[in-house]
Amino acid sequence: MAYGYAPKLTLEIASEDGAYGLLKTPAEVARQNLKMLVLTSPGERVMIPDFGVGIKRYLFELTSVGLEQTIRQRIIDQVAKYLPYIVLNSVSVLTSQTTPEVPDNTLAVRISYRSPGGPQTLEVKVS
Repeated sequence: MAYGYAPKLTLEIASEDGAYGLLKTPAEVARQNLKMLVLTSPGERVMIPDFGVGIKRYLFELTSVGLEQTIRQRIIDQVAKYLPYIVLNSVSVLTSQTTPEVPDNTLAVRISYRSPGGPQTLEVKVS
């Protein structure tokens, strides 16, 4: 019998873990939870309508003034409310206008944080 903290998303068949792959460390769980928080749109999670940053909804607002600060603050607020075991060190919002290596029509967020597993960095891109 395999042991783990949570199923690894996206669900994939993994014979070593039983039916599906499992997250085996607290650091992996924290990383997956943070990624899901950033990608989930408010109203998408059942019974918790405020949960999520909804990064995709900001994709076509890239020219808006103050957009980067709005996204950054939304991430900070959501992590404080739903993932209090994660301590944010920095949150960077990257667009093609601010960072040349980011392709056009792409929004990237780089989050440096500390979780029970130690310091980590997560980068999420939507296009």
